[in-house]
Amino acid sequence: MNHKALTLIIFFLFSTVAFAQETLQVNLSEAQNYAIEHNKQLKNAKLDITLADRKIKDAVAQGLPQIEANLDWMTYFGYEMEFNLGGGTTFVPTADQIADASTQALTSFSGVPSLGLNAATPQDLYNYQAGSTFSGILQGMAPSPTIVMGASSTAKLQIGQLLFSGQYLAGIQVAKLGKEISERGLDNSILDIKESVTNSYIMALITEKSINTIKTSIANLVKIKGFTNNMYETGMAEQTDVDQISIQVTMLENNLRSMERGLQMVHSMLKFQLGVDNNNQLELTEQLETLIASLNPKSKIDDFDIYTNSTYQLLETQELISKKMIDMQKWSYGPTISGFYTYNQKLLTTGFDMTPNNMAGISMKLPIFSGGSRNHKVAQAKIELEKVQMNKSMVEDQLQLQYKQLLLDLNTAIENYDSQKENVEVAQRVFDHIHKKFEQGMASSLDLTQSNNNYLQAESNFTQATMSLLQAKVALDKLNNQL
Repeated sequence: MNHKALTLIIFFLFSTVAFAQETLQVNLSEAQNYAIEHNKQLKNAKLDITLADRKIKDAVAQGLPQIEANLDWMTYFGYEMEFNLGGGTTFVPTADQIADASTQALTSFSGVPSLGLNAATPQDLYNYQAGSTFSGILQGMAPSPTIVMGASSTAKLQIGQLLFSGQYLAGIQVAKLGKEISERGLDNSILDIKESVTNSYIMALITEKSINTIKTSIANLVKIKGFTNNMYETGMAEQTDVDQISIQVTMLENNLRSMERGLQMVHSMLKFQLGVDNNNQLELTEQLETLIASLNPKSKIDDFDIYTNSTYQLLETQELISKKMIDMQKWSYGPTISGFYTYNQKLLTTGFDMTPNNMAGISMKLPIFSGGSRNHKVAQAKIELEKVQMNKSMVEDQLQLQYKQLLLDLNTAIENYDSQKENVEVAQRVFDHIHKKFEQGMASSLDLTQSNNNYLQAESNFTQATMSLLQAKVALDKLNNQL
């Protein structure tokens, strides 16, 4: 293998590794925006809007000109159509019928003397009857005319146009509201994703903070262990003191590894929410203190405006659809008017063809009686509207109750956050004090490890309080559509 080929292969391998390890650096706002653009669930919600837009166009297309073209060919297998001009059942009149017919005929032809036209006589009638009978007999002896039905082929072009339909107009309005439902659904999905991304981002930062706290504690204990071991070697401490601190270090190291694995899982969850490939690296650029300041959980909360809530807005749109469905069912009582034009091009014709080349017309369909079906459908649509309105009322009550509960949760979280923050400061002072006493030989290793455990527990409680505080604020912001 020559050097150029080897160089290309090495370049390709390094490029592949570099691509696979691409790093995404985002703060919280950037993470939310990235998720809105790349999250797979939101992509489906956006496709629902595209689908709804197509449904609107499909509904509109039903009322646009409809053009159809047909090409037909058929054969009659040489069938001959026969026209029988004579024959049939012979009529034999009675004597009274003959006398009555003769009288009427003679009266009708009474003559016009001024024109030299004489009145008809019974002999004239007899002579005419003889001639008529002769003609009929002669015609009956002739063969019946026939027409051979050969193959036929026709090219047909038909144009139809809906002129008026109330259901068509109402259907278009329903389709447009269906798109609005999809848009409201997308808004809800965006809020859900922003909430999930925010909570995962917060969890990742808090986990990182906990890891740093444990690392700092391990580093301090390792120094204390070294100091204690030196004291033991000089006879100023016992082996038990060294062992006690060693056990504490080992436990913290186990907790550290567990939390690091947990952080990896949180990052994987956040990558999934963002729509990032799991092989890529994710770096969170925002600090926890900055995030707390931006969310500002202690700020004054505005009064709840239910009309800005996305769930309530979705129910309002559903109510409009239900009303339009009633209108659409009512329009089933109205007429449907349409027009058409048809052009037939005869490619092959039979010996008997009466089909015209051009036809046009207008038709009106007016429903009269359907056994009460239309009335029942209108009643069903009204019941559906009543159900939607009842559901809307229930959701309104639930949202008001949820707002009060979230407000109470936030106030409780603020109080707990402040008290746990103070507890951390107290536990830190206690640990520092006992640490100094331990170095002076005035406190045991048990006292030292116990105070360290108390400090770590206070940090853990403060971390949980911070998480609860931020989650409560995020939930309230989501309810107010301010996330």
